[in-house]
Amino acid sequence: MDPTTKINIPESDRERIVIVGGGFGGLQLARKLSRKDKYQVVLIDKNNYHQFQPLFYQVAMAGLEPSSIVFPFRKLFQGKKNMYIRVTEVTSVDPQSKTLQTPLGFCNYDHLIVATGADTNFFGNENIARNALPMKSVSEALYLRNNILDDYEDALTTPDYDPRQELVDIVIVGGGPTGVELAGSLAEMKKHVLPKDYPELNIEEEVDIYLIQSGGELLKGFSADSSAKALKYLTNMGVKVLLNSRVTDFDGNTVSLKDGRQIPSQKVIWAAGIQGMPLAGLPASATTYGNRLAVDRFHRVKDTEDIYAVGDVAYMEEPAWEKGHPQVAQVAIQMGENLARNFAYRLDKKEPVPFTYHDKGSMATVGRARAVVDIPKPEFNFGGFFAWLLWLFVHLFAILGTRNKLIVFINWVINYINYNQSLRLIIKPKVK
Repeated sequence: MDPTTKINIPESDRERIVIVGGGFGGLQLARKLSRKDKYQVVLIDKNNYHQFQPLFYQVAMAGLEPSSIVFPFRKLFQGKKNMYIRVTEVTSVDPQSKTLQTPLGFCNYDHLIVATGADTNFFGNENIARNALPMKSVSEALYLRNNILDDYEDALTTPDYDPRQELVDIVIVGGGPTGVELAGSLAEMKKHVLPKDYPELNIEEEVDIYLIQSGGELLKGFSADSSAKALKYLTNMGVKVLLNSRVTDFDGNTVSLKDGRQIPSQKVIWAAGIQGMPLAGLPASATTYGNRLAVDRFHRVKDTEDIYAVGDVAYMEEPAWEKGHPQVAQVAIQMGENLARNFAYRLDKKEPVPFTYHDKGSMATVGRARAVVDIPKPEFNFGGFFAWLLWLFVHLFAILGTRNKLIVFINWVINYINYNQSLRLIIKPKVK
């Protein structure tokens, strides 16, 4: 496409707000703004659907089908005449001319919101980036599922012990919520599913699941009690948790640790960190810690005009969060709501409201009837069955679409009864 070609969006006398990214923050902002017909709203995303990231690991572990945790943008915005959706990527932004460049051509904006989220951070290790398996999208979750099931199929025809160990052992790097939830899900699969699906393998003796955490505790940012509970749950489930251990290399067959230990495995799931994905063309001075965009309390990107950022890509300091907010869905959603409110105030010539994050708590599930919950006000934490039920309720409520809620609920009920879902399919794209 000729870069001088303009994206086909009707011109309007209303100010145009362009949102890049349909994650939690961008989507919340778009939904609020679509109700204000005084603005023309353009949502740009490389996919035509919103992805519910907290449940990626259940897709990877064959617990949910991908379609049950995604929701098409166009269905969400049906009937919104001031809303325009374009499925493409933004390759660069020119703040001087107030234009975005995409493979479809360029797009003008009056106000730009960067909600591009975050991607996996491999901390500059090219070997790990090349060989490890990230999980930041539905497609990556499916790829991980295919790899796990493929390797167990290959293990059936691998008679030698050492090569077979590389196929069946799984290493998870990162002891945050994603790593803990993956480890717990794999432990349940090892106990309840693999012995039935692969009776020819000695699952109990041969299959090992490692969770490697560089720090001295799991679930950093949670209470000490919740971290200890998660560690106890995983240990009791047979997961080999290695604390104060740092992965230095992974060549595709062997995981190398800083203390010299090595773990034979062809599967390393990388959940050890994320980094922001700012748009090319923004001033270098705007990029700060974790490759995020420095924004003020009104979401304005440093050293720019009419450019804002919300969600994981935004780095904002406030009195209660002097080192920035955690990169979680609740922060993104609240940022989207606050910025939408300020755009509404702008129409009414009211002063904008600075953002204040209201921490509603943290939770992580480790498996069936095992979860931990931290509530900040009043300070309270608990674990076990009731924490697990709360985790189920909160996530079920947050999923978009009645059909998706129903399908996920049915899948969870079936899994609770027999652990034996029929989603363990190896689905590969056709190669021409």
